[in-house]
Amino acid sequence: FGIFFQTKNQKKSRATANHVAEQTYAAVPHSFVFHRGQIGKNVAQLIVDVRRVMEPYTAESLKVKKKNVLKDFVAIAGPLGVTHFMIFSKTPTTINMRLARLPKGPTLYFRVLKYTLIKDVVSSLKKHRMHEQQFTHHPLLILNNFGADGMHIKLMATMFQNMFPSINVQKVSLNNIKRCVLLNYNPESQEIELRHYSLKVVPVGMSRGVKKLMQEKFPNMSKFEDISELLMKGTNLSESEAEQDGEHNITELPQVYSGRGNMASQQSAVRLTEIGPRMTLQLTKIQEGIGEGNIIYHSLISKTEEEIQEILNRKEAQLKEKECRRKKQAENVAQKKEKREQHKKNSLEGIKKKRAEAEEDSEVEDPGMQDGQEVAAESDDEVEYYRQAVGEEPDEDMFPSVKKRRGAEKSHGPAKKRKLSSDKPPRKDMDAKRNDQGQNRGKTGKVYIYIYIYIYLFFF
Repeated sequence: FGIFFQTKNQKKSRATANHVAEQTYAAVPHSFVFHRGQIGKNVAQLIVDVRRVMEPYTAESLKVKKKNVLKDFVAIAGPLGVTHFMIFSKTPTTINMRLARLPKGPTLYFRVLKYTLIKDVVSSLKKHRMHEQQFTHHPLLILNNFGADGMHIKLMATMFQNMFPSINVQKVSLNNIKRCVLLNYNPESQEIELRHYSLKVVPVGMSRGVKKLMQEKFPNMSKFEDISELLMKGTNLSESEAEQDGEHNITELPQVYSGRGNMASQQSAVRLTEIGPRMTLQLTKIQEGIGEGNIIYHSLISKTEEEIQEILNRKEAQLKEKECRRKKQAENVAQKKEKREQHKKNSLEGIKKKRAEAEEDSEVEDPGMQDGQEVAAESDDEVEYYRQAVGEEPDEDMFPSVKKRRGAEKSHGPAKKRKLSSDKPPRKDMDAKRNDQGQNRGKTGKVYIYIYIYIYLFFF
């Protein structure tokens, strides 16, 4: 019984934890890093490295096709919770990067002056610290020299801050901070330096020998007579293992940090190791919206207040004209719909009226029905008189009215299947029968004339 409740509570707590994780994941910013147009292999690798920086809240394996347009990415960004686009493009002379905020902008245009890939940065280091566990959590963002005057600088700082999840100082776990991204702004050259570092925390206030003992690899003490030589002198240790620490990187840890000797309320040194990539950016312009809108800032083109006001007035006039066209189009659509409904109503009334008239005509007796019956009887008498006078059946062309009436009567009856007889008469007998019928027609030709005269005299 206790196991049942324990299992039930475990399922409930697991479901609650998953729900909280989903809400937390949806609340943080997400990004797409992709390219537009033709790019080379180096720029393609740069895009992969930038995605590495933005992990884990980015699309690592985003596939881009030639037929895809910017609207395709905007359409899927909403359901996926994507908030930022980083779009790279290349021209014959420069490499450009666009940083867009979804869904309504603004869009920042940068020129990539210089860049270095991860593989080049790592190859230049004697020791590098980069492993997969560092990329399970987002990096720590550090902004430097972004407090200068200028609307465009403040807008850049806000855009960079919103690209990464915010950190709650009271609740953050130091073990989740394994990387940091540094953005340094130079007011003189107006360039932005982007650097990506790996974080390492080591205890201070102890000799190199003790530090060596705290590491996983145990030192070689075959030349020592006592362990005190290792602790006091620290011989047989290379100078590169002991980095120069000072006030610039020594701090007191508020929590226990991963690594041997990193205890709370103890002095530890924070060391940075660059893992790349590097980029040197320069802001060219800021535009409202995503790809379309007013230019808020331009580094090369400056306009007076009169020119800006003239542009705004022209833009306002275009918007008014567009609104008038929309209203006129809506009125035309409404008129066409009203005419269509009226035509449909009139057609239905006409159909009902015709049906009513047809029902009234069907109730009135047909005055010519008796005459028609008499004509049918008379035509039957003619056929019978011809049989008695000639002794043969009349031809089909002699009395067409009787033929039509009989065909109508047959058509109303059920269809009968024809029986195909396998015993067909020979061809010679059929030819002889046709000759006899021709002779009989010649003999009866004169009789037809007398019968027509007799009928004429009988009725008139």
